[in-house]
Amino acid sequence: MLSAAELLQELLARARPLIDSEMIPIERARGRIASRGVASRVTVPPLDNSAMDGYAVRTADCTAPGITLKVAQRIAAGRVGRPLPPGTAARIFTGAPIPPGADAVVMQEDTEAAGDGVLLRCVPAPGQHIRRAGEDMRAQEEILAPGTRLGAAELGLAAAAGATAVEVTRLLRVALLSTGDELAEPGQPLAPGQIYNSNRVSLKALLAGLPVEILDMGILADDLAGTRTALEKAAAAVDVILSTGGVSVGEEDHVKAAVQSLGRLDLWKVAMKPGKPLAFGTIGDADFLGLPGNPVSAFATFCLFARPFLLKRTGASRVLYRAFPVRAAHAWPPTGFRREFLRALLVSGSDGQGEVRLFPNQGSGVLTSVAWADGLVDLPAGTAVERGDWLRYIPFSEVLG
Repeated sequence: MLSAAELLQELLARARPLIDSEMIPIERARGRIASRGVASRVTVPPLDNSAMDGYAVRTADCTAPGITLKVAQRIAAGRVGRPLPPGTAARIFTGAPIPPGADAVVMQEDTEAAGDGVLLRCVPAPGQHIRRAGEDMRAQEEILAPGTRLGAAELGLAAAAGATAVEVTRLLRVALLSTGDELAEPGQPLAPGQIYNSNRVSLKALLAGLPVEILDMGILADDLAGTRTALEKAAAAVDVILSTGGVSVGEEDHVKAAVQSLGRLDLWKVAMKPGKPLAFGTIGDADFLGLPGNPVSAFATFCLFARPFLLKRTGASRVLYRAFPVRAAHAWPPTGFRREFLRALLVSGSDGQGEVRLFPNQGSGVLTSVAWADGLVDLPAGTAVERGDWLRYIPFSEVLG
């Protein structure tokens, strides 16, 4: 079996970034991957401007506290003021351009009205409360690199730079299928021995946060011929096939055999818990990712392996999640021979510092543990935990969406 680190490395090495792209309006580009860099059309700010409501002054006129200057003009945001005569001040508002001659802004909290003038209670330093032209971006400067995933901040930046559209990689086409005669869709009556198919719903929700187009193929019966037909059909239509179940060693686990008959299986089994039966291969031009059927295993392996793989296929430059050191809220018995990813909840300890609490039942079929948790604790094989130990914690915020 590959280790979890080896599997992730192998998957990313096999991920072929998309080369097809399209130009779309920035209003529809949330979550997409920039295939070409975005350069600013303008300099921002275009002129030196005030960072505060207050008064623009010449510091040479402000040698001591208590000096009163005549207010010579009023400059609102969007207006350009006149040159500032010596011995005067300009009433100025946040974002308004600094008038020629002024070299500082005194915020209004440090002033008092004095007839047609203003009394300054402080001595301003040159450059005080002034935003310099171009300190955010300059015309023709690349502000977003290729491979950037476009979120609210990135799209706002593109808009500030004057962009109305961005070039992005096309949506990655992903076929989603579940296997198993024991599965029924929610809303259908359950036959004896059946359970509701939770993987389809949770994986569709996980995929919805990525720049992908989903082909939902429903549930496949435990039949080798039918599984082959479905996989062959999916491979002709999508870039990646994502399945759950059927990749273990049972007599009714037909997905592994079907993939091998249609293409090739390159990776199988990972030394982690939950999620040992995980497979990767190809069918024609489509990649195949077979996740375990147990719902917690499917959830964890998608977050830890499938998500980085899919993001790299979309052309994203940042695909890996981040982990953070957090103290254990309680002890935990030693893990076995496999690396374990335990469902955990970040709480506030008695000293006010963050610490993680582990769900008491870490079984791979206990989906309530995932809904309860807000992250995963990554424990090396054979590790026992004592209260206060430092643990590697992966927040769900790093692997969802």
